[in-house]
Amino acid sequence: MPIGLVVMRWNERVGTEMLAKHPPEINIPDKTLSQVYSTHEYSEESGMISLMIGSLNIASYYTGPDKGFYILLLLDLDDDPDSYEGGLIDISRIILQNLMDDAFVPMIPTLFRRLSIYPILNKEQHLAITYQDEIKRMIITRLRDEGVVAKSELMVWLKDQYKQGFVDLERVLIELVKHEIVKETSVKSMPSGLIFLIQDVVALRVPPVKIFDDPTRYGLPAQLVEDYKIEVKKFFQNYLPTEGDNLRIIDILIDPQVYETIRLLRTSIVTKNDLEKLRRKGVDDLDDILKMLWDTQMIRVFQDKANNEYYALLSDFYLDLFFPKYLLNTIKKEYDQKSKAGQVLIEYLTVLENSYSDLKAAAKTELNVKA
Repeated sequence: MPIGLVVMRWNERVGTEMLAKHPPEINIPDKTLSQVYSTHEYSEESGMISLMIGSLNIASYYTGPDKGFYILLLLDLDDDPDSYEGGLIDISRIILQNLMDDAFVPMIPTLFRRLSIYPILNKEQHLAITYQDEIKRMIITRLRDEGVVAKSELMVWLKDQYKQGFVDLERVLIELVKHEIVKETSVKSMPSGLIFLIQDVVALRVPPVKIFDDPTRYGLPAQLVEDYKIEVKKFFQNYLPTEGDNLRIIDILIDPQVYETIRLLRTSIVTKNDLEKLRRKGVDDLDDILKMLWDTQMIRVFQDKANNEYYALLSDFYLDLFFPKYLLNTIKKEYDQKSKAGQVLIEYLTVLENSYSDLKAAAKTELNVKA
């Protein structure tokens, strides 16, 4: 498990300058920080390196010369630095978006917790992190319209659209490819690689159907069942999915403590004493978490005649990938309008066909395993 997180930059006057660290008691010699800096300088580009310096196992991400920040994750000797690369890219974006007045500094403990569990996140959690990333959302949104974009064109477009000034497109694409959202390939006679959308993301609130069908089975006293069902129905009668609402939920869903709480609430309606047991799983800020879930209208609290409180999901959240069948119409339209080269569209059809076959095979395997 990771043992510390450090943010530093190079100061021409004093050398390495540590801007933030967690936990506060960790100590890294200036010589070690200088070695990290020198190793990045040798490669002369943004990206991650891993190195062993004495008893320290370090994964370090450099944001590139435009910003010049170094994010160092200190690991146990047995940890694999490469398994944290996606997480380091993720938190580097958050840090760079919060440079004004050093707003990122108080965020470091939370970012460290988030990064610590990155290698063991499940598919839903990884997808939540992907959805939260503004650059990845921008790429997916454009590909929804066109299906395929030249990599070089995408880079120029992102630099024009994204005013924050830092776009590590190579690493972003690596993550999107790894999660099987896009595929990168080349076509003969095309000067640039091509980026194809092969799976789209769906995100929206959904009713907690199993709990709604039989609340008493999941822990709610019979006298409160009608109140619960009225609340759920009332919420979804007025609910319309929006990106803003999705992002509000994603922002809390990616917090490991919040996610652990939601996992429990998906399986049962619980009392405060039940929730207190989550402290054994590292959920320390329970009151803050419950407030966040209340404020985002994820939960409701019901009280029986003995003043016992019951915490129940008002709305759950569905986040998954789906095959973008709608893009077949886009391909036909682009062919008719000659807005994309014919060989590019033929390649895209092949890519989609292969992707669909792979998804069917994976689904069949999963069904066989469950059986």
